[in-house]
Amino acid sequence: MGDGWPMPLIPNLPPDWFIPQWPAPASVRAVFTTRQGGVSLSPFGTLNLGDHVGDVAAAVAANRLILQRAIACQPVFLQQVHGTGVLELSQSCGDGQIADACLTSQRGIACLIMVADCLPVLFAHLDQPVVAAAHAGWRGLAGPATSAQRDSNHDAAQNAFDGVLEATFRRFTALVGADCASVAKRTIAWLGPCIGPTAFEVGAEVKAAFEVGHPAAGAFFVPVPGQSHPVKFWADLPGLARLRLRALGITQIFGNDGSADWCTVSRPSRYFSHRRDAGGGQTTGRMAACIWRV
Repeated sequence: MGDGWPMPLIPNLPPDWFIPQWPAPASVRAVFTTRQGGVSLSPFGTLNLGDHVGDVAAAVAANRLILQRAIACQPVFLQQVHGTGVLELSQSCGDGQIADACLTSQRGIACLIMVADCLPVLFAHLDQPVVAAAHAGWRGLAGPATSAQRDSNHDAAQNAFDGVLEATFRRFTALVGADCASVAKRTIAWLGPCIGPTAFEVGAEVKAAFEVGHPAAGAFFVPVPGQSHPVKFWADLPGLARLRLRALGITQIFGNDGSADWCTVSRPSRYFSHRRDAGGGQTTGRMAACIWRV
């Protein structure tokens, strides 16, 4: 999976992890973990990074140390709540702060988002030393006006229909220190694996939540065949994210194109998937998308 750019060298990565292929600056590194390369036992085998899913605490700690050593950088683990809170990271930041996105201009600290079906989105500026990561499940992507969960870091001044990508880009632009239009032109985004557009079944209320602020979002919902009432839809999460990013002026978007290789549900040997595993009566682990500066 990729877009044809050579991958920067990151030594000591487990072979199943992959590095985003995008035209990031030489000082930017990024990686997406898979379920391989750790010490957790079934059903979390093997690299579960989530400390809230019932895995043995010592195994999670060991897995996080594996990640830290692999990237030679300090990852910061957020408490993600499907909201729009954005945290600026510094060397003094500890794990567990409530936010669904983070950004930094400092070296030696990694912006990290955990996922198991939701969409991770990474940002990098082509000229300025700013990187960011966002957790774009449907609630956070749609925005606080329709989200079932709001967090204490929500910016009350933002548009009622802005979601986590808009909130992240607002803070990203402020850290770069330029106007939104010029920042957008020099910003690249990468979409990681998530639940695919033929696996993410949602109700009409989810479709309405996106259309109320962005009418064009309706094109990313396809009625599930054979359904009568209530009508269910297949939702294209990466397509919805691309729509939102383009509305911000970000046109250099790489990674997840909605094809089967990117679907967490359909590749159980490589990806954790909450929807797939919960449907089978099991819990599941968490993967991570990380971005940092060297």
